[in-house]
Amino acid sequence: MASSDRAGNDAGGRTRHHRLRIWMLEGLADMAKQQPGPHAELPAEHPGRPWWKVMCLTGVDYFSTLGYQPGIAALAAGALSPVATLVLVLVTVAGALPVYRRVAEESPRGQGSIAMLERLLSFWKGKLFVLILLGFAATDFLITITLSAADATAHLVENPNVGGALHGHEVAVTWVLIALLGGVFLKGFTEAIGLAVVLVGIYLALNLVVVVVGMEHVLTEPAVVSDWTTKLTTEHGNPLVMIGLALLVFPKLALGLSGFETGVAVMPHVEGDPQDTEAHPAGRIRGTRKLLTTAALIMSVFLIVTSFITTLLIPHHEFEPGGQANGRALAYLAHEYLGAGFGSVYDISTIVILWFAGASAMAGLLNLMPRYLPRYGMAPHWARAVRPMVLIFTLIAFLVTWIFRASVDAQGGAYATGVLVLISSAAIAVTIAARKARQRRWTVGFATIATVFVYTTAANVVERPDGVKIGACFIAGIIGLSLMSRAARAFELRVTRVDLDPMADRFVRDMAHRTIRFIANEPDSRDVAEYRDKLRQIREDNDLPAEEDFIFVEVTVSDPSEFETELYVCGEVLHGRYRVLTLVSSSVANALAGMLLHVRDVTGQRPHIYFEWTEGNPIANFLRFFLFGHGEVAPVTREVLREAEPDRARRPHVHVG
Repeated sequence: MASSDRAGNDAGGRTRHHRLRIWMLEGLADMAKQQPGPHAELPAEHPGRPWWKVMCLTGVDYFSTLGYQPGIAALAAGALSPVATLVLVLVTVAGALPVYRRVAEESPRGQGSIAMLERLLSFWKGKLFVLILLGFAATDFLITITLSAADATAHLVENPNVGGALHGHEVAVTWVLIALLGGVFLKGFTEAIGLAVVLVGIYLALNLVVVVVGMEHVLTEPAVVSDWTTKLTTEHGNPLVMIGLALLVFPKLALGLSGFETGVAVMPHVEGDPQDTEAHPAGRIRGTRKLLTTAALIMSVFLIVTSFITTLLIPHHEFEPGGQANGRALAYLAHEYLGAGFGSVYDISTIVILWFAGASAMAGLLNLMPRYLPRYGMAPHWARAVRPMVLIFTLIAFLVTWIFRASVDAQGGAYATGVLVLISSAAIAVTIAARKARQRRWTVGFATIATVFVYTTAANVVERPDGVKIGACFIAGIIGLSLMSRAARAFELRVTRVDLDPMADRFVRDMAHRTIRFIANEPDSRDVAEYRDKLRQIREDNDLPAEEDFIFVEVTVSDPSEFETELYVCGEVLHGRYRVLTLVSSSVANALAGMLLHVRDVTGQRPHIYFEWTEGNPIANFLRFFLFGHGEVAPVTREVLREAEPDRARRPHVHVG
């Protein structure tokens, strides 16, 4: 009886483990359809939404920065905050906006500037460059989650109705908010545009009320303005000095530039024209440009006015850590001038939109990584599933929150670094694109903008190196895990499709009624002697009679850093007697394995392929295969076939002599 109980418990445990595994890996084959989120690519039949609704999806990330941006600006620039914010707005409208309008044109499927730069570089240097940018993108999105949750916590903790009960528990409260965010994605994140429209509409309306009331107090109290101008003149002297100092302070205000990369990422959601095609989605591009321009103008107006009223109406010591306006300057004014009731409503709206900004960032992480890493073979198989990645990102967000003690100010540098690196890369990408298009004026203009953002990024890194440190950790982690994953998947069949041209198809079908034999040949001079000697060597090594028929197969390696590939097999007759199939692929062994399996499926026969041993050290040959697609081809081809076809009775034959 005891043994049967143990057996039953073991069986029950295995069943629960199996169910958990199925639940965790749900949607593994098609993550984007299972969990669309704000940043997912939509299926072709998706009708899209009006650009202004999609703008609200961007806005939960972009507009929510009003919750903390005025406070950060006042803390960084003091009385100079409005001037520094004006510089930020000029850079936004004259710099970031033109750059991303061009990115939208160059990358209409929402891949963003990373995809533009990916096209410019090939081989491993291109992959490593993309991995570095992904590291900074991960920094941007992850710090968006933790910083937004921390600021939501600040609004909750500092609310007068809470009565200080949560003071000292900011980390725990932020963890709860992040855990709730992770729980939403574990349950399943569906289309969020409708909710985003409501949240953004309410939030902007409440901010408009605060701005109007704040401006009214500024206008009815002239002493406030005179005190501010006197302080500016006393501390900084003439306007030129003020502008110079504002330029120096500007990198600290870069959080106000967030949202542009998100704006491009949501492009697939934008409704296009009926005549749009996948190759030329003119309507979608036009709608996205309207989205970017409108969002930038709305945000610019709010940034200028809010920095002005918060600087004039809030004592500077309240912006300091521990002050009532720290990380919540507009909420401070809402409570101060509109009462606890309105202030609490404002706090609730801010908390919700900041929390939802984290949802947008989480969706960005879940869709950005699978967009690149699986194509490179640099992600484990389970990384395509949403839930395991949600757990990983949630745990990392817990760690970042603990390291920074849920401080908005402390995380500002890391957030700004991620934002600035992405904008700088976008500016460089559009500069190169304009130069290739021979657009001289645009090239000069974009190059100037790129210089500004590179300077801003460098200045931010020097001033606050914590952003680079976090970015470096992500980069090291992504590169390390990616290379380990690529090594672990080295013998995986990477061929997604095989097409034979008419001549190649004729060769295969002519041999379908007898034993199909291929000779793997590394093309050299391709003269008569090469094929004659190779054929004689194969027959002697494998003791095959002269009457046996053969087809040569030659693979040319294109970019060995690519992982998945489509094969197009061309047939030709050389020197009047030798039939040759030619292929172009990222890996010789994978191309041969994919072709052999295709021939087996087409003809119903198990083909034979003949190799010569490759000279050299086996480890060196494996590295040649891993990095350059060559190496010890025969055993690797056999291993790829073994993994792709477990049944030996159906596996093509591999011979080595």
